[in-house]
Amino acid sequence: MTGHSFTDRTGTLLDSAERLCVARGSRLTELRRLVLGLVLDAGRPVGAYDLLDGLRADKKGAAPPTVYRALDFLLEQGLIHKIERLSAFVGCTHALDASHAHDAGCHPHAAQFLICTGCGQVTELDDRNIVHALVDATRGIGFTVRQSTVEAEGLCGACQTGSPAQAHGAP
Repeated sequence: MTGHSFTDRTGTLLDSAERLCVARGSRLTELRRLVLGLVLDAGRPVGAYDLLDGLRADKKGAAPPTVYRALDFLLEQGLIHKIERLSAFVGCTHALDASHAHDAGCHPHAAQFLICTGCGQVTELDDRNIVHALVDATRGIGFTVRQSTVEAEGLCGACQTGSPAQAHGAP
């Protein structure tokens, strides 16, 4: 194992990720687990090079391809999402939290993100109505949705009231 210490919540999510991978016949290697832990612990969207810096604390010889291979695996497994607008990654806590279990066979993998342009906070929604609307809208033209990501920019409630630092836990 690595010398990296994660929060208890991240540890729980990593254990859930491990179980998901085993159930799918894939393997959450030590390196993949470390990268996923870094994404989950960041608490905000994190770029590949920030992950590389964090990875080098445990793996001195880590290079960009190392991070990108791990990210590709984590994306493929649905354990993280890429926020295209920010070119950064966030954990898919909906997939990892047992209380949000989905029947993946019924609907395409979908993610909706609210990106605050004031403070940079990203919130993931899990609104099946949005997915159903997209599937219904495309069915008529013979298009099958396999995956969708919706990114909406605006201001979070805290930024609208002028107190983002207090609302997001800053001193």
